Amino acid sequence: MTHQINAAWGAGPSADYEQLAERFRPLFATLREGAIARELERRLPFEEIQLLKASGFTALRVPKAFGGSGVSIPELTNLLIELGEADSNLVQALRGHLGFTESVLNSPNEARRHLWLERIGRGETVGPATGEVGQTPQSQLSSRLYLDGEQWRIDGEKFYTTGSLYSDWIDVAVSDHDRKRVFVTVRRDAHGVEVVDDWNGFGQTLTASGTAYFRQVAVDPRNIVSNEERFQYSPAFFQIIHLANLAGIGRALSGEVANAVAKRTRSFSNGNASRVAQDPQVLQVVGSLRAAAYSAGAIVLKNAEAIQRAYEAGAHGDAEKLRQAVDIAELEIAQSQTIVSDLIIDASSRMFDAVSASATLRPNGLDRFWRNARTLASHNPRIYKDRIVGDFAVNGTPPPAQWKIGVA
Repeated sequence: MTHQINAAWGAGPSADYEQLAERFRPLFATLREGAIARELERRLPFEEIQLLKASGFTALRVPKAFGGSGVSIPELTNLLIELGEADSNLVQALRGHLGFTESVLNSPNEARRHLWLERIGRGETVGPATGEVGQTPQSQLSSRLYLDGEQWRIDGEKFYTTGSLYSDWIDVAVSDHDRKRVFVTVRRDAHGVEVVDDWNGFGQTLTASGTAYFRQVAVDPRNIVSNEERFQYSPAFFQIIHLANLAGIGRALSGEVANAVAKRTRSFSNGNASRVAQDPQVLQVVGSLRAAAYSAGAIVLKNAEAIQRAYEAGAHGDAEKLRQAVDIAELEIAQSQTIVSDLIIDASSRMFDAVSASATLRPNGLDRFWRNARTLASHNPRIYKDRIVGDFAVNGTPPPAQWKIGVA
């Protein structure tokens, strides 16, 4: 497989990165081969997720003592860029699981930490069920945790349950009897759990981001966690997965366009060469697409360093250093979010200038890049990020804590 440096994407985040990545690159190549067909047929990637689980990809952050690889956040981020290049749906489908794993790593409860690291280390995955639609207020959730005799149970309806259809477990955000937010983890195949494939967004169509119903689902008390126990850098961590995915989309689209231009035999009489592969204006477009992908990747890997520092501050138990590191990580992500998304959304449109109208034919699947990039960039609205950064630069205002969505 091609070394990342030799491919002109730059050095990986550690001296061991290439050896780490070589474990997964044959699988990434296999996943990429079927990506267009899956998009065109809307075939959900159950098999592909299983391959990633079997490879150890879903346990990358788990310490080696528990069966994982013990990689750093920058190493994970670079691997997510490479997986996003293969198929961005897969990165998105695993986002909730990766966040749950990070929460477990930071858990102050040793028994809980060991229980879940062992589960994740042997390949079990956890999907999310946090979002609710409709008239749910920002301050609380309509899904609830309650006692039925001596048995804890949950009831509720969720949307944006990305990847839960492929998971072994689901981490559900609910309100407890005091209307405080807590998280409850239940088996996906538990009695009363129903996950529905009703996601109809125009992008990320294979992520199973639709509805989940929880009807009197029994809960193990060991799997109830307060919101305060969640890891503090979670907003930055969840956002960098989107940004890594966008960088991967940039690599994929620039590569597919370059291959299409290299193979193209038809040219325009008012062009600059008999073959578009020698047309300097076409080459300029291709080069600009690759530059966008390179720049996005470099920015995202720099963001990952800031999140790694937050993780390390938490591991050392210094509350003040953790707070400062979390604020800086949030600001670095905010400074990057608009730029990275603009780079890739723009590239996914300009790419057609290099390959002309025939590239719009559905079997080529090139439209998936814009659809997926636009959908990813719509999470955690980027319009607020420059204002947050500006307020810090001018007034020293720290970034806001975890935001919520709902009726004010």
